[in-house]
Amino acid sequence: MEVIREKADMRAWSRRMRRDGKSLALVPTMGYLHEGHLSLVREARAHADVIVVSVYVNPGQFAPSEDLSTYPSDLQGDLLKLSQSGVVQAVFCPTNLYDYDTPGPLSVPPRQRPSAGSGEEQAPVSCLEKEKGGGTHETWVRVERLEKGMCGASRPVFFRGVATVVTKLFHIVEPDVAVFGKKDYQQWRIISRMVRDLDFAIEIIGSEIVREADGLAMSSRNVRLSPRDRKQALSINKALSEAKVHVSKGSVSSQELKDRIIQTVADAGGRIDYVEIVEQESLEHVEKIKCSVVICIAAWFGDVRLIDNIEIDVPAEK
Repeated sequence: MEVIREKADMRAWSRRMRRDGKSLALVPTMGYLHEGHLSLVREARAHADVIVVSVYVNPGQFAPSEDLSTYPSDLQGDLLKLSQSGVVQAVFCPTNLYDYDTPGPLSVPPRQRPSAGSGEEQAPVSCLEKEKGGGTHETWVRVERLEKGMCGASRPVFFRGVATVVTKLFHIVEPDVAVFGKKDYQQWRIISRMVRDLDFAIEIIGSEIVREADGLAMSSRNVRLSPRDRKQALSINKALSEAKVHVSKGSVSSQELKDRIIQTVADAGGRIDYVEIVEQESLEHVEKIKCSVVICIAAWFGDVRLIDNIEIDVPAEK
């Protein structure tokens, strides 16, 4: 297993594999790998000859108020797990994927962002821009409609940063296939739409959620849960599972189902960010469940924000 840190080296490696007639799969991660990530690697193995896993915590998708500085990291542990998997040929772990060149004395200074109360729309600011004063990176990829709701509403820089860094990874690694986990459901759909709209010759695979034995969706953030919060967080999967049962018994009102989910999680001590019931591909809100939907939730337990979802397949009406 090769460990590659430079963009040019990664691209050269991928092109060498292609010259040998091999297909490539990419599994993008932010590290601190767990069984959920390794399930993505196994899924990738079914679709390509060689597997590349990227490990990079992307500052472009974190707002300054979010948990970039405390996001867990264990690169040596990650490399060991990937090596032991026996199916990963390369790990791309760059130190930085952005340009921070300081503008020269003749350069035009960056446009000042609107201040509060200026009457202009506030531009989103990520840790990338905040910590480096903007550097010289100014190109962002947006999937405008799909990014607006759910996580996009509470994290306005998130999907802009995700789409941009994934685009960069696609250009660097040049994979035939890329695998994303369905736990980040909105992210998976956004990347799929971006690939379709921008004509990337890449197949996007959505891999099923992997859960702990007690039902909690696996997440790198779970390690930050206190024992009490960890136990309370089980209410998320409980609420989603109960909602699916209610639908199977004929309940079709989205609002009634959302109210039940909110009550279950709140009673357990969670703070709801959102609960939405949307059509699976368009992510459009539905009032009545008469088509296949996904119920998506984000909730806080202590200072940890968790997301989860459950797909509910409903036969199309004739």
